[in-house]
Amino acid sequence: MSSATSRETASSAANNAEAPAADRAYQHVKAGLLDGSFPDGYLLSEGEVAGVLQMSRTPVREAFLRLQTEGFLRLYPKRGALVVPVTPTEARAVVEARLALESFAIDKLAVQGQEAMVAVGDQLAAHPACDTSELSDAEMHEADRAFHATLVAAAGNPVVADLYNALRDKQMRITATARTHAIRPRITHQHAELAAAVRDGDPELAKTRLREHLLGTVRALGVSGGPYLDPDDA
Repeated sequence: MSSATSRETASSAANNAEAPAADRAYQHVKAGLLDGSFPDGYLLSEGEVAGVLQMSRTPVREAFLRLQTEGFLRLYPKRGALVVPVTPTEARAVVEARLALESFAIDKLAVQGQEAMVAVGDQLAAHPACDTSELSDAEMHEADRAFHATLVAAAGNPVVADLYNALRDKQMRITATARTHAIRPRITHQHAELAAAVRDGDPELAKTRLREHLLGTVRALGVSGGPYLDPDDA
């Protein structure tokens, strides 16, 4: 992790000194996992985290145990905590779930009528995810997630929205792992195309744009789309 990121994290931790130390350690490490600062295969040490946050190793150990339970870390006594790589199966499964939920949202909007689609399309077109040039990589990943969450929420189905939000951490981790910085212009262009299709009241085109966009995410990981994401490969 960069020294600048370390300084920002330490400052943030200081501003939240009233929070239990284990919680601060947990939030610090999890943020690094989700924004790619701690990449797949990285070996974290208790001392490294304790030094940045200016705390003892005991709360860091508690945070590591919690993150191991969540599947993010694998602990090795006296060595540290290994960042568990995102597997191809996991990445594809998460993106398939996104395609299903977001396609439902588009269909639901279409049923609500042209006015609803125009309103949501306008909202999406104005979203920061359609122009991430001024955002850091971490901010870009969050903007990407928020863009799609906005589409799902607009469908007005709280059960589907909750299911989608439950994927948040996995989405953020996969997006960061895909190293999307190099293809940022393509991602923002795809967001804009999806927003335009929704605004134009064309649900089938919107779902096509969505599928193309999500397929690009798994391919950036070096993973094939499979028959659901990429019917042409079936």
